Amino acid sequence: MNLYRQLMGAVGLMIGFGLYAFADRLSPPWNSVLIGALLAALGVTTFVYARGERWIQVLGVILIAYGALRAFVLH
Repeated sequence: MNLYRQLMGAVGLMIGFGLYAFADRLSPPWNSVLIGALLAALGVTTFVYARGERWIQVLGVILIAYGALRAFVLH
């Protein structure tokens, strides 16, 4: 087991939930834009981190697409 990877996952979840709670306090449409940007950034980091694992890269692309939709279309 890679303890560092598990620790980074837990820290990432805490940061993500904190940012999501902060973004939810903003007034519309800025809350949707910020949440969409966070999801798109998560998708980019997922895609880059995957390095050859295709299904994780596909998940990253899906997160990028949903983040862009959330930021610009789904308010």
